[in-house]
Amino acid sequence: MNIRRTRAVARKEFIHVIRDPRALAIAIVLPMVLLCLFGFALTLDVDNVPLVVWDQNNTPASRDLVSRFTGSKYFSLQGSVDDYRSISEAVDRRKALMGLVIPTDFERKLVSGRGVDVQLIVCGSDANTASLATGYAKAIVQTYAGEVRVKLARRYLGKPPAIPVELLPRVWYNIDMDSTNFIVPGLIAVIMMIITALLTSLTIAREWETGTMEQLISTPLRGPELIIGKLVPYFVIGMLDMLLSVLMGRFVFGVPMRGSVIALFGISSVFLVGALALGIFISIVTKNQLVASQLAFMLTFMPAFLLSGFMFDIPNMPKAIQAITYFVPARYFVAMLRGLYLKGVGPTVLWADGIFLVIFAVVMLALSLKKFRKRLD
Repeated sequence: MNIRRTRAVARKEFIHVIRDPRALAIAIVLPMVLLCLFGFALTLDVDNVPLVVWDQNNTPASRDLVSRFTGSKYFSLQGSVDDYRSISEAVDRRKALMGLVIPTDFERKLVSGRGVDVQLIVCGSDANTASLATGYAKAIVQTYAGEVRVKLARRYLGKPPAIPVELLPRVWYNIDMDSTNFIVPGLIAVIMMIITALLTSLTIAREWETGTMEQLISTPLRGPELIIGKLVPYFVIGMLDMLLSVLMGRFVFGVPMRGSVIALFGISSVFLVGALALGIFISIVTKNQLVASQLAFMLTFMPAFLLSGFMFDIPNMPKAIQAITYFVPARYFVAMLRGLYLKGVGPTVLWADGIFLVIFAVVMLALSLKKFRKRLD
């Protein structure tokens, strides 16, 4: 492979990207826009759940329980109602997701030490949100019940009751349990997969459509020189996008970086080579920019978004789908980025995923080199 000819192809491609504002916007601006859009819009946190309350007791004890809900960041009181029909209407009109019903004998049973049932009506249309919100409500009621139990024990026994088992949770890695810290590293991987493959999917196809491929074929330029020369500019752009994404993750979203920055960019470089080679392969096969861009989007966005573990936990998928995820390179990149960002792990933990990324890069480069032929079909 001739370095001078490869450098000439890379220079030509650099000039094309710089002179084409659309290509430059796709290469630089679009990843930042997608990161902001998805980073702020996507969240796994369930906060400010709309709640209506039917307090049939209306005593200091019942109002104290209601205040536990309104004082929590997980619930947002939308108003009080006086019957079940009003709760149903609030849920149907999407004014409320939950209805809390406190019975008329709430305080009397509470003071006497007898058990009292508090009803929680939940809209189960969104099963995940309903499940999380129900868990929050149970935790609030259990905490309130525990405090009442302690007060009654002090009143009648003169001392608080003994607790045989007490759970003391300790959260590692994501102490605040902020879903942004989990989403942003995976989001970076998904965006890099989409953008890089989309960029290079247009390169060879553009040469065929504009008629410049015939000129390239007539030159001494070889296939590997053309492909490597095409990859170099977009590899540089991809690394620049990665740098900007890391900076945005740190200073815009506040996601801490606990692992090695050198390891981060080393892993990213391997992944970028594979993703760029995938785009080149698509461009060689299709020879049409429109078809190439659509195929690149279909082969990158859907698998990376749905099958990489970015949004949905892979062990919860059906076994057949889990088997397919092993062929999705973003799966390994997402796992490695989250390991670096959240846990600060090193090569001793990440080496297996790294091998898969290397295999992906080598296979895609080999397929691109084998598929490209300097001839007119």
